[in-house]
Amino acid sequence: MNDDGPTHTDWDVQALRSAIDSAGVALWTWIVQNDEFVMDARGFELWDISPDTILTFEHLSAQVHPADRDRVRTAFMATRVIEGQFEIDFRILTSASDVRWISARGQGSNGDAAAGKMSGIFLDVTGRKQAEEGHELLAGEMSHRVKNLLALASGLTTITSRTTETKEEMAKQLTQRLTALGRAHDLVRPLPNGQGSAALLGDLFSVLLAPYDDIGAFAGRIRVAVPRMGIGEKAATSLALVIHELATNSLKYGALSSEQGLLDISGSTVEEDVEILWSEQGGPDIPSRSPEGYGSKLLHRTVSGHLGGSIAHEWTAGGVVVTLRMRVSDLTH
Repeated sequence: MNDDGPTHTDWDVQALRSAIDSAGVALWTWIVQNDEFVMDARGFELWDISPDTILTFEHLSAQVHPADRDRVRTAFMATRVIEGQFEIDFRILTSASDVRWISARGQGSNGDAAAGKMSGIFLDVTGRKQAEEGHELLAGEMSHRVKNLLALASGLTTITSRTTETKEEMAKQLTQRLTALGRAHDLVRPLPNGQGSAALLGDLFSVLLAPYDDIGAFAGRIRVAVPRMGIGEKAATSLALVIHELATNSLKYGALSSEQGLLDISGSTVEEDVEILWSEQGGPDIPSRSPEGYGSKLLHRTVSGHLGGSIAHEWTAGGVVVTLRMRVSDLTH
């Protein structure tokens, strides 16, 4: 037997260290008496702090996201006098101003409140948190769209009832409108594997707004005059979502909800941008307000994030003017 060779304990420690490294786990200890905070190399990497830094808990907590800082400090302070396991998730800010989600898990007072020492682990749970936020966003968007579809069905029924005299005629026109709405709704979702082709800007408005016109596509109270330009597949999907949302809002609250309401859509090119004015008149009086609902958030996220543009609302008597400004380069790709 070679007494100088590694023991089973040595191998166990190495295997444990390897498993911890593979799992991305960072080890830490907080010595409460002098506020010293000790981490392994993975911990410094996770918090984006130089390994030469002499840490204290206050130093570390200053890097916690301001919205979570008080909650994290309260939770850690509570573990000084409470024995047993604890777990808390929070955000930190790295030197690159990125937000990273951390899960801290450990043992309060290490089972001995008099020892004044706590140990535990840090885990990077950013991916899981982003997935959870994505699921919540998707669920919210699904709920929003279902409510909008119900409102659309009700609104289209009202429009149709104003222009028909018999139930047979109403049923026929309503079916046609709902069928057109179904075709238009296909433009709101991306096609698989990049199928489909780009559309003209004016045609996109025509297809999406046809179900809302009392007398037929743009022969009545909906007028469209926009620059003749092609829209790329990706941009067409995003812009269709914006048009669909604006039309839904108009049918629920604006000009399209009124028999005398008019919708005028005009556009022009301004340097490297295209500017679209969505102008409603003759609708019910709506107090001046800033849209704050889920639909507004969806509009702003789509226009700024997917189309590289901006959206602004100006409330007027009996209507609203929505200004869309988007980069031509983002619309054509």
